Amino acid sequence: MTHATADCADTMRGDQEKRRIHLLGPWRCSLGDVDVALDENVIESSLRRKLSREAARKRRRLESDTFADLCRLLPLQPSVTRTLDKPSVIRLTLSYLRTHALFKDETDGGQSHRRRPGAAEEDTSTFLSVLEGFLMVLSTEGDVILLSDNVSHFMGLTQTDLMGRNIFEVTHPSDHEEIQSNLCLTAEEAWCGADRDFIMRIKSAPTHRGRNSRSRSAAWKVLHCRGRAKVCVGPWAVSCLLLTCQPLPLSHTLLSTHTFTSQHSMDMRFTHCDHRVTLLLGYRPEELLGRSIYQVCHVMDTECLAKNHLNLCFKSLSVSGPYRILVKGGGYVWAETHGAVIPSVQRPRSRPAPPQLLVLCVTYVLSGVEEPSLHLQLQHHVSK
Repeated sequence: MTHATADCADTMRGDQEKRRIHLLGPWRCSLGDVDVALDENVIESSLRRKLSREAARKRRRLESDTFADLCRLLPLQPSVTRTLDKPSVIRLTLSYLRTHALFKDETDGGQSHRRRPGAAEEDTSTFLSVLEGFLMVLSTEGDVILLSDNVSHFMGLTQTDLMGRNIFEVTHPSDHEEIQSNLCLTAEEAWCGADRDFIMRIKSAPTHRGRNSRSRSAAWKVLHCRGRAKVCVGPWAVSCLLLTCQPLPLSHTLLSTHTFTSQHSMDMRFTHCDHRVTLLLGYRPEELLGRSIYQVCHVMDTECLAKNHLNLCFKSLSVSGPYRILVKGGGYVWAETHGAVIPSVQRPRSRPAPPQLLVLCVTYVLSGVEEPSLHLQLQHHVSK
């Protein structure tokens, strides 16, 4: 019994000593017969953890200072830079560097012109207000290099939402092939440049911080993009598209005596026409009913109208670009047609039926009659 009591007392004293050693940790002195090597390992492990935490704090502090410096260097308002996360700072910095490379020749090699302070901003504001759209610069890889700051008025997006992103991330998948074909430059276009005229659909309501929402829930805005390809040669070479982007449909604030409206079936045959067509083209509205728009246009412009027709079928909105409409008395006028696909108004029926679609067009006559002595085939079609 005495031996058992002694063993129990020794065990309790050993547990107390171990607990005391644990509480003292790496700062205690060597006590009794405690293993000094074990204590040195504890101290070394504790120091490593402490140094690792300190290095991590220093690294995070250096990273934060670097991103703060980048934010201050970006040509943005402080109220904007305060809301940027780190990926956005990197994206906008790369976009700014590409913009600087794009205009490097203009700033370094060109002759500087002194202007009064604020003149450039006033001119830019005037141009953009007349444009009824915004400016976009795309690289040949599809990266958004530059956007005018009025993009928010039309898209509900800011410059920081789109700049530095790839255009394929925010456009409709069905439009990617057409966008890619416009981004590519042939050998001839690389030397002399080329005009661009196409329509694309872009997301107008991204989720938090500009991240993409799913295509099924995205709101699409139809843009009519026109511009030119620009190729830069040199160590800072940047090839890009300089585009003006107009959201469709346009406001049509210019409706006047030089415009007429018309309705068409989906194969572009006239089903209704404004009486003003008589003053502008010489045809009575009933003469055009049942006729195709392709019978009214100049044969050299059928490709332009076919492209416009496809855009209407697939994207519901389109702008034709300038083309020639034949005049009844001879010759032709230059015109541009803005079209939209809408459901037709139907009488109520006992059984529900799928809505019928029609094309509503507003045509702007851009010129007077040219080559009036030229009589083409339309008179033959109309007289039938």
